[in-house]
Amino acid sequence: MTATTPILGCDTHVHVFGPQATYPMLAERHYTSPPACVADLQAHLCGQGLSRVVLVQASVYGYDNSCLLDGLDQLQGQGRGVVVINEATTQEQLQNMHKRGARGARINQESVATRDASRLQAALSRLAAQVASLRWHIQVFAQLPVVAACAPLIRQLYQEYDLHVVLDHFALWRDPSFTDPDAQQVLSLLQDGVVYIKLSGSYRVALQSRPDLLTVAQRFMSTRADRLLWASDWPHTNRTPGLAAHEVSAYRVIAPDDLRSERDAWLPSASSQQQVLIDNPARLYGF
Repeated sequence: MTATTPILGCDTHVHVFGPQATYPMLAERHYTSPPACVADLQAHLCGQGLSRVVLVQASVYGYDNSCLLDGLDQLQGQGRGVVVINEATTQEQLQNMHKRGARGARINQESVATRDASRLQAALSRLAAQVASLRWHIQVFAQLPVVAACAPLIRQLYQEYDLHVVLDHFALWRDPSFTDPDAQQVLSLLQDGVVYIKLSGSYRVALQSRPDLLTVAQRFMSTRADRLLWASDWPHTNRTPGLAAHEVSAYRVIAPDDLRSERDAWLPSASSQQQVLIDNPARLYGF
């Protein structure tokens, strides 16, 4: 931990996994993770010098948010949640999730390799109507061209509902020159404060070289530092090559020191850490 790391800093994207006897995974899942409980998560946060966290629903649980919500209960106000819901989710259920700490709903197209912009548009419109009254945001994990194709709708939802969209993992950026039309579309959304972007999951981004990622992080910071978040993507889910979906795949091995080093490169000053680790998550998630 660096001397400048704020203790109230927030890791805005982690997952928890419980025993399958208690929290069964989808039969049609694409991978199987080992357990990663709240005690493990708290050890991770301690190692990062942070005290707040956002639990994100993992794809293996589908619409059953029980593991996430129970995790929020255990965190006793230390956490917030981003759930996955469908058309059948009632307002009463949403209100209950909100009381337990949920503050957003997620659309995950990337884990199921869906590159259909019309599908994302439909999901955005439906979720906005469901969650706007709660002042939630919508979190999106999708390829950059798909998000760019939805830019007019994302703007419309922001204007109509004051609803933000949060883009996972550097928005899956792929253009360090920022000349690609899709990149310009999404950068414009960031410039206008319509979206938040998570500095996270560098191993999931096509631009895996540290210089390229640093270039992108710096451009994001100079564009709208108040619309950026940091996340570890702990416990670093993975599907081991050669294993079937129902066989347990070990997590990626990402050293805590490497996470801190990466974060310090993207957020090199005390003021940038204050902004991205404390102020922005406190505003978005209601800490």
